[in-house]
Amino acid sequence: MDVSVTPAPDWREAGWERLAARVGRYRLPVWDCTVGLVVGDEAALMIEAGSSLREGAWLRAEARRLLGGGRRVTHLALTHPHFDHVLGAAAFAGVEVFGAVGVDAVLDRDREGLRTDAVSQGLDARAAAEATDLLVLPRHLVSGEWTLDLGGVQVLLANVGPGHTGHDLAVLVPGGPGEPEVVFCGDLVEESGEPQAGPDAVPGRWPAALDRLLDLGGPDARYVPGHGAVVDEAFVRAQRKELAARFGVR
Repeated sequence: MDVSVTPAPDWREAGWERLAARVGRYRLPVWDCTVGLVVGDEAALMIEAGSSLREGAWLRAEARRLLGGGRRVTHLALTHPHFDHVLGAAAFAGVEVFGAVGVDAVLDRDREGLRTDAVSQGLDARAAAEATDLLVLPRHLVSGEWTLDLGGVQVLLANVGPGHTGHDLAVLVPGGPGEPEVVFCGDLVEESGEPQAGPDAVPGRWPAALDRLLDLGGPDARYVPGHGAVVDEAFVRAQRKELAARFGVR
């Protein structure tokens, strides 16, 4: 029987960082938000949507270019409900959108807060208003773990929060032969600066969320922060220790 196998993208030629044969990531400008792309034989998962419709549209077009053959993103995972991760979601209309259980209600009831936060952080007011008006909410809500079969690649979505927010989702891509597992951490882990604890953070449970991340990935995984360079288990453990001391929890 003939089995069609999609070739892995040429990540480096496209300007993306290769994390594994079927996994790449891109650090978006301005807010240095990381987006990920996981390529299967039958489907493709984008992790994060960018900070505006313009950025989301660019990501969707960039994914089509990487995938080739007229293929496109079929699934989108949003790790948490902050503007730089979600406001591009309307550019992914028709895609299956995933988030932690409850994130849909947060996004829907606080569109004005999302818009205000985006503008206060420097996003153009018109772009922020357009993106929040048209925001696509996650339809698939993860309460524990959810496995996506992309064809030749199985991806695990895990509700590991609360921590950075009340609704934190991690994405685990199992390692292939000779390749490590890759864990997209959202802003539960940050490398380019100190982790940010805003009004929607749950500080007392953040260290436990990092414990769950470490259990998912294990000692040899590559951990992808929401902002900054890819890190290892030792970095995540050190950040967990710092957060526990900062918030006075174990």
